[in-house]
Amino acid sequence: MPALVLLGAQWGDEGKGKATDLLGGSVDYVVRYQGGNNAGHTVVVGDQKYALHLLPSGILSPGCTPVIGNGVVVDPSVLLSELSGLNERGVDTSKLLISGNAHIITSYNVTVDKVSERFLGKRKIGTTGRGIGPTYADKINRVGIRVQDLYDESILTQKVEAALDVKNQMLTKFYNRRAIAVEQVVEELLGYADELAPYVADTVLVLNQALEQDKVVLFEGGQGTLLDIDHGTYPFVTSSNPTAGGACTGAGVGPTKISRVIGILKAYTTRVGAGPFPTELFDEDGEALRRIGGERGVTTGRDRRCGWFDAVIARYATRVNGLTDFFLTKLDVLTGWEQIPVCVAYEIDGRRVEELPYSQTDFHHAKPVYEMLPGWSEDISKAKSFSDLPKNAQAYVKALEEMSGAPISAIGVGPGRDETIQINSFL
Repeated sequence: MPALVLLGAQWGDEGKGKATDLLGGSVDYVVRYQGGNNAGHTVVVGDQKYALHLLPSGILSPGCTPVIGNGVVVDPSVLLSELSGLNERGVDTSKLLISGNAHIITSYNVTVDKVSERFLGKRKIGTTGRGIGPTYADKINRVGIRVQDLYDESILTQKVEAALDVKNQMLTKFYNRRAIAVEQVVEELLGYADELAPYVADTVLVLNQALEQDKVVLFEGGQGTLLDIDHGTYPFVTSSNPTAGGACTGAGVGPTKISRVIGILKAYTTRVGAGPFPTELFDEDGEALRRIGGERGVTTGRDRRCGWFDAVIARYATRVNGLTDFFLTKLDVLTGWEQIPVCVAYEIDGRRVEELPYSQTDFHHAKPVYEMLPGWSEDISKAKSFSDLPKNAQAYVKALEEMSGAPISAIGVGPGRDETIQINSFL
């Protein structure tokens, strides 16, 4: 049962799309198991760049079946637009499967997200405003709309009525907004039913049968470990579980079927949105990382906050995910620095702390303790093996591996599909 989980080991944006795409030609299924169109992957194939938001990266690999699992929240308009854009570029999207149990992001979820975030003012979380959080809240409150509800108008109407009973009270009396008509929402949602119908399936059954037949299934997380609702920097997190455990609940497979867990690490650190970030840079180095690394969110379009590599976070990701391997991305971005700082611990109230503090207060006050590693100036984008890297680049990778607690099995040395050094096979 060769089932692999591939996830972000930092705050997201680590280059999961590149890693998934690298494996896509060797796997039979690629599964998104959580999140929605608040996540994004950039995949470069030849001279073509693809920005994916809801779709699994495996959609670009012929012969691979892409799956949107039950743990994902789906905005139908975004999904259909993304499919249309790929079809226009000659990508075959006909093999896509969508779980009938996946929840739908409705127009009222987007409205609630935007007005509530604006209301918070300086206390805002930094959401994408795409309705992700309110949709997950509806799911937990048991008033959510699922994909399968689009095919029973009576049930759909009842569920929309139940959801809007409370939301319209909130919108009109608290936010001074107009009430949303049930009929309008139902009509809009029913309008998506026929276009989505060819893709809807019992994905839990499909995936478990595939594993029983020794098919290779790759579970792809969105966002990153430090944005996990339970294990991230709460409350500055997403509304789902990008960590490895989320693959089991978000796709409907048991933990005994997972054979490998691969964490994606950027050779430095970035995050989008509000929240603590111990190694964040506000100087020329931070701007250089942003510029050279092209650090702008695929989905949000926002500039990413940039900082040096944080080994404390990497160790934490290894622990909570049970990581077996790392894929280190964007090593090429660090070319040109004479010395590269790496955060090996934190100083909190005069104490040296080498593991991520469980207290959010402590984490807010954490100051990085740096170790300086020698840099390199040689172009590494053409390196095909580890030995092709400059000695200082090799030493940097080995140092990060030792600090992070799991072997680095692949290294990204450029944005292209073929600009990757494979050290150990993931399969």
